[in-house]
Amino acid sequence: MISRIENKGREYGSYIKSGEYRWFVRETGSADSRLGTIVFLHGAPSHSYSYRNVMSQMSDAGFHCFAPDWLGFGFSDKPEKGYDDFDFTENEFHEELDKLLDVLEVKYPFFLVVQGFLVGSYGLTWALKNPSRISKLAILNSPLTASSPLPGLFQQLRIPLLGEFTAQNAIMAERFIEAGSPYVLKLDKADVYRLPYLASSGPGFALLEAARKVNFKDISSRIGAGFSSGSWDKPVLVAWGISDKYLPQSVAEEFQKGNPNVVKLQMIEGAGHMPQEDWPEKVVDGLRYFFLNYT
Repeated sequence: MISRIENKGREYGSYIKSGEYRWFVRETGSADSRLGTIVFLHGAPSHSYSYRNVMSQMSDAGFHCFAPDWLGFGFSDKPEKGYDDFDFTENEFHEELDKLLDVLEVKYPFFLVVQGFLVGSYGLTWALKNPSRISKLAILNSPLTASSPLPGLFQQLRIPLLGEFTAQNAIMAERFIEAGSPYVLKLDKADVYRLPYLASSGPGFALLEAARKVNFKDISSRIGAGFSSGSWDKPVLVAWGISDKYLPQSVAEEFQKGNPNVVKLQMIEGAGHMPQEDWPEKVVDGLRYFFLNYT
C-alpha cells in the first residue's frame, strides 16, 4: 500500500531545514505578493494537506501563503523521545515555530489562520505570546473555551497501553476527520492523511507524547481568557463549520461573546470540524473578505 501512495499529498510542498529539524512546508504565491503573507497552522492528528485548496485560491487572490506540518506530524521530521532534545511540550513547539518563521523570512505582521486540537491550540497560544507579529487572526473550528469538549481520541491517548495501541492505528487520522464531518473522505484524500502513520511509527508516538504533555482544559481556558475583551485587540474571525461533531456551535458563540467588538463570527453551513477540507470555497470567501475589509 505504501508504494501506491508514498508520493501523494505533497502539493506545493518542500523540505526546509530549521535548526536541527526538517519541516515540510507548503508555499503558494511569492514574497512580493501584494496583499501580504498568510501562515496556516493545522491541528492534530491532521497535517497541512488540509489547507491545499484554500492556500492555492488565496494565493490566486494575491496573498503569499505558508502551511507547515508541525514537527512530529505529516511529512515533517519526527523527533524521537530519548534521542532528540525535543520533548513535545507547548514551549518547544513555540520555539521551533519561531525558528521556522525566521528561516522562511516571514515579515511581520502577518495574517494567521489556525484550526484544530492540540498543536492547533499551540498556534493560538503562540499568537497570544506574539500579538505584535499578528495583523489579523482567523480561527477555524478549534477548542476556544473551558467548556470545549475533548474528543474520545485524545482521552484514549492519555490512558496507559490503550494510548500506545491507539497511536499506532494507521487509519486513526482519516477516521478522526470523517467522524467530525458530515462527509466521508474520498479514497485519494484518505490515503494522504493515512500515509504518515503508515510510513513509520513516528507520527503516532509524536501524537501520543504531545497528548500526554498537554493539559487540554488549561490550554482552552487560557485561550478563552487571552482573547477576551481587554486582553486582545487585533481583529479575529471565527469561521465555524456548524456540522462539527466534536465542538458545538455554542463554543464559537461563547468565545465571540467574550470580545464582541473584536471577534467576528461566521457560520459555514455544510462544513464540519475541518471546514478547509469540507468546503474550502466558503472558507476562502470568508478569509478574503476578512483580511481585505474587516477592521
